[in-house]
Amino acid sequence: MQELRSAATLLAAATVVGTRQLTVGPQSSPTQPIGHPSSGCFSTANSGTPHHARLHHSLLVSLLCVHVMLLQVYRMAAADIGCSLAEAAESQQYLGYLEQAGATPNSLHVVYINTSLRTKATAHSLVPTITCTSSNVVQTVLQAFAQVPEATVWYGPDTYMGCNLAQLFRQLSELSDEAIQQLHPAHTAATVSALLPRLKHYTAGTCIVHHIFGGETCELVRKGYNDAYLTAHFEVPGEMFTLAMEAKARDMGVVGSTSNILDFIAGKVSAALQQPYGDRLRFVLGTEAGMITSIVRKVQGLLRSVGRDDLEVEIVFPVNPSAITTSQQQVSAGPAELPTGITVVPGPASGEGCSLEGGCASCPYMKMNTLTALMTVAQRIGDPAGEAMLEGFKPRAYADRIDGKTLAQVGCIPILHMRHFTQHKMFSSGLVEDIRGRHRVE
Repeated sequence: MQELRSAATLLAAATVVGTRQLTVGPQSSPTQPIGHPSSGCFSTANSGTPHHARLHHSLLVSLLCVHVMLLQVYRMAAADIGCSLAEAAESQQYLGYLEQAGATPNSLHVVYINTSLRTKATAHSLVPTITCTSSNVVQTVLQAFAQVPEATVWYGPDTYMGCNLAQLFRQLSELSDEAIQQLHPAHTAATVSALLPRLKHYTAGTCIVHHIFGGETCELVRKGYNDAYLTAHFEVPGEMFTLAMEAKARDMGVVGSTSNILDFIAGKVSAALQQPYGDRLRFVLGTEAGMITSIVRKVQGLLRSVGRDDLEVEIVFPVNPSAITTSQQQVSAGPAELPTGITVVPGPASGEGCSLEGGCASCPYMKMNTLTALMTVAQRIGDPAGEAMLEGFKPRAYADRIDGKTLAQVGCIPILHMRHFTQHKMFSSGLVEDIRGRHRVE
């Protein structure tokens, strides 16, 4: 039962809609528990891509022992809601990458969490695999080499994140042992240098949202905002990442996850509030536009807490000009103008950027998950005629098996490895043994 309860935490926090429906978000913390669905919730609505819905359904049925006839998962749209990164990981080219990893002794595949259950299962069948997020990927890689110094780590499928990881570790190798050990106590400049040739990354996987940060945009940032704080998410193209790394070296920037970026900005604002005089801070946000909302709320809260109104904070979101809506452009309902006659401030075009916390909810695909779509699904559940209209909303089932096991059983293993690492700050003995024993050198 402990394993089953652990598997439940792989799903997101749940919100009950009425008495028989359950909505689940696809990208909540993998350590956040939910109530058992057998307590009265039999239908769930998944606000994610098809692979999120299939993972959700497979976990409930296969790992939580929920009878398949008692549970139905519905997607928010009958049409496929894709993901360029997830699709890259299901290509023949990625399969070749995994086969190369599987043929290399002491290999570990670190796969981005936003991939399909099929990808995770296929990968783990070929090479020991652990999932990661942008928040824990650096620690995951460092921990792999700390526990298995002879390992070869294969990251995928996000090419931008892979390139940025390689650049980050090269720069880490030039720091003092003391500085490196603040990041991970088991490493030194020598150990980081030694791991560089054995840190591999996939070269053909791109997130269409992060692709908007191009070289031309970064050159504009370099010339026009060299006095601003620069931030970059691990998934942005290398040009933006390099700018932020350069700024970080002089304490004017940060690279990392969305939470790292938010903490950095909050820290700089808090430091400015300690001064007895007013100031104006500028931050260039090298991540999704939607994160601006959470930053604004955080900064406003800090200002209100001290009763100050003499500190200005400007958030600059640089994107390629082709991804911008200007005040002169039209929208579907007419001119981009408010009822008062005030034009809309230029900003990311519809479909660009991501969710309030820097997730994927504003990507062109994820925008298909709307509140209206959720309510439509919820209203049809419980009515035979309504549920008949939802047939196309059901996730496609995985019928495949790997070594006699379902894709859910195999695909959940990498997620459970990540969960163990999150909780215990070290890899499980089972994962370490798998890395060292899967492909022994004869």
